[in-house]
Amino acid sequence: CRRLLFLSGDRLHLSHGPIDLIIGSDGARSVAFRAAFARFESVLDELAAELPLLRQPVERRPEGKIARRMYRAALPYADGVTTPMIAVAGAVAQEILAAMTEATALTRAYVNNGGDIALHLTGAATFRVAIASPDNGNLGVVDIGSTDAIRGIATSGQRGRSLSLGIADAVTVLARSASMADAAATQLGNAVDLQDNASITRAPANVVRDDSDLGSTTVVTHVGRLAQSDVARALCAGETAANALRQACLIDGAALFLQGQNAVVGLPATLKFQQKAPEHA
Repeated sequence: CRRLLFLSGDRLHLSHGPIDLIIGSDGARSVAFRAAFARFESVLDELAAELPLLRQPVERRPEGKIARRMYRAALPYADGVTTPMIAVAGAVAQEILAAMTEATALTRAYVNNGGDIALHLTGAATFRVAIASPDNGNLGVVDIGSTDAIRGIATSGQRGRSLSLGIADAVTVLARSASMADAAATQLGNAVDLQDNASITRAPANVVRDDSDLGSTTVVTHVGRLAQSDVARALCAGETAANALRQACLIDGAALFLQGQNAVVGLPATLKFQQKAPEHA
């Protein structure tokens, strides 16, 4: 069932099935919120209409607006396994935000879909993002302004709600759109990994979750305590992948977390970021 709940004067909560949105806006808020709700009404049905295609490896271009956002974000990672579903949360957030900004002029707005966030900033408006590890360790903050390219934030990892091929506790990505950030976070979460380590348990995705779009692809089901040197090595693999995505203009920055260590990649010099280097044993 659909739920509509105003959390406070400047936030709106929309929920339908797996989609759970927290929406905020400055400017003509009532107009923006009505536009968000109107677009939200058709989102799940629109995705369901093309779900069989969206659950297949990236190849054929879908028809729906949200599905096309997913397809474009997933296309750089097409490998015969990756599906457009890696960008679904970010694409939904992005589409709802687009409906809001098309309906009225806004100075600052955001749509948060389960931690994947689409941003809109103009003029002197800013958005502050706190980056923290899954154990609540504070890594720092990023201050995003309207002149910065970042318009999407996403987090993925082995502890999240989606299945992961890698062992990262969490990977937070900042990119030029929410769908791009979502897709990249999934890929970087997969890249933080170690092969043939007895502390890591894996299983076919369709055994862990029978409705998974990953089929028989092996995913991580448990990560035991790792040696500090192994943690550093896994983070190094993720950092290498993140640098490659940054050079390809697919991300602007990333923070990767695993068992108390972290690695940070990129981010424009204009942004404030407190960095803690990985420990090497």
